[in-house]
Amino acid sequence: MDLFDPKPKLNELDGQPMPESVLNEIKFAFIQKETARLMGSPRRFRKYGECGMDLSDLMPHLSTCVDDIALVRSMHGEQFNHLPGQLMMLTGSALQGWPSLGSWLTYGLGSESNNLPSYVAMTTLGRGLPGGANSWSSGFLPSQYSGTLFRNQGSPVLNLENPHGMSREFQGRSLQTINELNRLRFNDVGNPEIASRIEAYELAFRMQQTAPELLDLSGESKATLDAYGLDRTDDEKGATAGFMQSYARNCLLARRMIERGVRFVTLFLSTWDHHSSLNSSLKRYTEISDQPVAALLKDLKQRGLLEDTLVVWGGEFGRTPLGENRVNFKTVTGRDHHPYSFSMWLAGGGVKGGQVIGETDEIGWGVTRDPVHIHDLHATLLHLFGLNHKRLTYQFQGRDFRLTDVAGNVVPQLTANSL
Repeated sequence: MDLFDPKPKLNELDGQPMPESVLNEIKFAFIQKETARLMGSPRRFRKYGECGMDLSDLMPHLSTCVDDIALVRSMHGEQFNHLPGQLMMLTGSALQGWPSLGSWLTYGLGSESNNLPSYVAMTTLGRGLPGGANSWSSGFLPSQYSGTLFRNQGSPVLNLENPHGMSREFQGRSLQTINELNRLRFNDVGNPEIASRIEAYELAFRMQQTAPELLDLSGESKATLDAYGLDRTDDEKGATAGFMQSYARNCLLARRMIERGVRFVTLFLSTWDHHSSLNSSLKRYTEISDQPVAALLKDLKQRGLLEDTLVVWGGEFGRTPLGENRVNFKTVTGRDHHPYSFSMWLAGGGVKGGQVIGETDEIGWGVTRDPVHIHDLHATLLHLFGLNHKRLTYQFQGRDFRLTDVAGNVVPQLTANSL
């Protein structure tokens, strides 16, 4: 209701109790009926693009890309705390130890690059990422399918240069000896983690030559750098300026990785957890992300990469149409967690753009048309990559596991361009 799903009725009811009609439909939620009050949004919405998609005034750059975007307003799930919510969105399970979506894709499709990781994660952090490494872990899949974290401070990849006094030739011979010993051990015990270790050592050696070129942005045009906003500053909020440059750089690096055959890239921007100061905080985070995300879409498109690169934007859940429930309503300036209805968008990769899928009720509490569960989203993402979510399985502890567990249906509206 503040970014993607305008609710004029919610604004009209601002400060009033939850309507009885909505309360009667709620199956499960913790609501203090006596003090819960609706909170409208101060944001202004207007229609953009040939498709006439409604977007908030906080997203002026993304609004120029709406004809390439499929906006899903009917996402829903069950997890309402950050850690299980993030794990559910990224791995299909609220429990730790399950493989991430990127791991499933690289397990199913392999890598297109011999000299870079098939799966990379990059972070631009505020107060941290609750899921941590679980968010890009391979879980019970072999560790070769884990995401490789590129750091957000200093050099994104450590140890790209040979140790002092060691030539590349000597390092290569050392690596060959270590891997021969590892292969002997692998042939003896057959542990797949030893094979993953061999592959990791060899990839790290090759990355010493390829990663510096990937990370060097000096060859990018000034127009490209300006489009992503790498030189953006904010004199009043130094931290914001740092996040702006970090996130913009990560978006540009994501395009460069896609060009070089990296299969899957995840960009984290934490944290959109606005329990208070919603209006100013949301403005801050959209200022960080709106320009570089739109630039990434346009950059991929003009290079002919968007048609086979799938871009997905979203979080682990939404925010409630109620104000944060405190004793004095006048001090309420934020929203609490809300998994029962929220928005995400997709672009490229065979997705039909310029459309809105699903609807929520008049205050944004629940889904009223075309619900899309997180398992449905995952089933659809795998389908867009040519994988059947019911057949992409891995046996662990005597059971065949899959990303969608025992649920999930492909969303036909999203796959219209790929059928």
